[in-house]
Amino acid sequence: QVQLVESGGGSVQAGGSLRLSCAAFGYIPSSLSMGWFRQAPGKEREGVASYDRDGSTSYADSVKGRFTISKDNNKNTLYLHMNILKPEDTAMYYCAADFRARRLEANYAYWGQGTQVTVSS
Repeated sequence: QVQLVESGGGSVQAGGSLRLSCAAFGYIPSSLSMGWFRQAPGKEREGVASYDRDGSTSYADSVKGRFTISKDNNKNTLYLHMNILKPEDTAMYYCAADFRARRLEANYAYWGQGTQVTVSS
């Protein structure tokens, strides 16, 4: 069983930055593929960034050049560094993990509870 706990969400003005964290419990993250997803009210959940077991990363086009995903295996933690935030980035952000490579597909086996990010104009 893998448990994921997100933190770091909050409210920020457009152009600002936030760093989300996802602590994994149960298995060492190096054995997992992990990703960040987000869901805004009335919209489907969408993949934001992924970090696969082989170290490869993927990003949604809407966040390329602004967001960076990273993983600290020593701390069992996944991060999402978000810069130049826009109001359209406002959403609940979820961390996900799986033993298979899932990239930005929303069929990960394990999910966190989410952390809210609100960007005001």
